[in-house]
Amino acid sequence: MDLHSQILNDTEDGVSASAEGNSVGDGQPRAVGRVRPTRFDAEAAVRTLISWAGDDPARPGLIDTPARVIRAYEEWFAGYRQDPVRLLERTFDEIGGYNQAVELHDIAFHSFCEHHMAAIHGKAYIAYMPLNRVVGISKLARVVEACARRLQVQERLTDDIACAIEDALQPGGVAVVLVAEHGCMTSRGVHAHGTRMVTKRMLGVFETNIDLRREFLSSIPV
Repeated sequence: MDLHSQILNDTEDGVSASAEGNSVGDGQPRAVGRVRPTRFDAEAAVRTLISWAGDDPARPGLIDTPARVIRAYEEWFAGYRQDPVRLLERTFDEIGGYNQAVELHDIAFHSFCEHHMAAIHGKAYIAYMPLNRVVGISKLARVVEACARRLQVQERLTDDIACAIEDALQPGGVAVVLVAEHGCMTSRGVHAHGTRMVTKRMLGVFETNIDLRREFLSSIPV
């Protein structure tokens, strides 16, 4: 069983995540040979953090907080249990004579930076040049979500999305632009409110054809 399947099959009691490889789905490195903590362990860790912050995890307003946090983490980090490439397995080949790029703009996403675990909020802009087949547009949004719901850096997130689309669809080209605000800059440290980070990944014709790349980038309100 590979590591991706192992993680999908982990139980609430925690299991050893020993595996043949050291990556999950999209090729990102993951811990190998670790033991996944139980839900009890995770809730205890939250109580420890509450105590460290200076509050009492046993007071009425906080007594259920650890369980709520773990449920939230299950949703926020659901991407570890998804393979973005598999989300694009179902395609359609009845596209007539269509030979232009397919674009999807303003895909809202939420992630967490791996350095401070601070929130990242932004929008994704995607284009791909189909070769005989296309995918349902909602699946592109699901790929963004699956890649984002992990501990990330924006540069890698951009690459993850582009490579998943390329691997699954084998199109003539893929373009991905992310525009995002990082909590690690806006709510701490430099407190640079309103600052946005822009990252780009161009593959295939979007990398080699300057006019096509310029047309796509000019449609993005950055």
